[in-house]
Amino acid sequence: MTDTSAAAAPGERLVSGEAVELEVRVARAGSRVLALMLDIALQCLLLIALLFATALVVWLTVRTNIFDEGLLEAIVVVLMAVTLVGYPVFWETFLRGRTPGKAAMGLRVVRDDGGPVRFRHALARALVGLAIEWPGLLFPVVSWLGSLGVLMLNPSGKRIGDLVAGTIVIHERTPAAWGWVPAMPPPLTRWAALLDLTGLDDSLALAVRHFLARNREIAEPARTALGQALAREVASRTTPPPPPGVPGWAYLAAVLAERHRRSSHRLARARAASAAVWPGLYAAVTPRILPPRHRAGASGPWAPPLPAPPAQPPMPRPPVPHA
Repeated sequence: MTDTSAAAAPGERLVSGEAVELEVRVARAGSRVLALMLDIALQCLLLIALLFATALVVWLTVRTNIFDEGLLEAIVVVLMAVTLVGYPVFWETFLRGRTPGKAAMGLRVVRDDGGPVRFRHALARALVGLAIEWPGLLFPVVSWLGSLGVLMLNPSGKRIGDLVAGTIVIHERTPAAWGWVPAMPPPLTRWAALLDLTGLDDSLALAVRHFLARNREIAEPARTALGQALAREVASRTTPPPPPGVPGWAYLAAVLAERHRRSSHRLARARAASAAVWPGLYAAVTPRILPPRHRAGASGPWAPPLPAPPAQPPMPRPPVPHA
């Protein structure tokens, strides 16, 4: 096996205050930079509006000689601080971890334990950004490159402000193809309930999911070779072995469906315990279900049968005339 984790989506496991393990998708450099660019554009518009309002007030009161150079410089500094620090602190505090740019990209800032950020977390992130990251008043160019390197190399996708504040940025919107799970083959239901899945990691499970969703688009003999390699890898990490004579696609589908069933039960218990406290976080980690794409003409032990067409409703019987 060399390619099982190539298509794996970035993920992170968070442990909440109730010791509930949550699986979320962390935001990487691309989406975070786009969100930052949107926020910078809005900050520039806000700063221009504030400076224009200040200039209008100065023009209206210039005859009173109240405004001198020192006062004007102080006003400009205050306006820049309000724009660069107050903007992210205000939005992340009152929108529970979102700025307009993050909301447009489907991102949210949460604590390392999955809880909502508070004022202190937003303030710490904004102050670190002002001094080191953006605009990086201490070392403008060096700090920009350093903060970008930390963001790209950190396994959890954290920037320096996240490391200081103890926060993480996650995706609220989940790709549809990432959340599809195959149905459990009925003959393997009792066997799957006895599986030990502790050795089956997220990368291998996601590779199996992608294979089952797209295997009818893969030509032979590549489909059989990839299916056998995935089955060997799954069998080496799970027990007990499959019953004899089980098709390869049914074995992989049963393992994946049982893993999804157990994860769904854990997530349901977590929602029941904490949905009233963190409603936005659990809505963010709910996958959407999408059926796999099929290509007609494929068959064999690694090609699941095409889904049966929906049953047509029975035709109503004509009324029987009375004698």
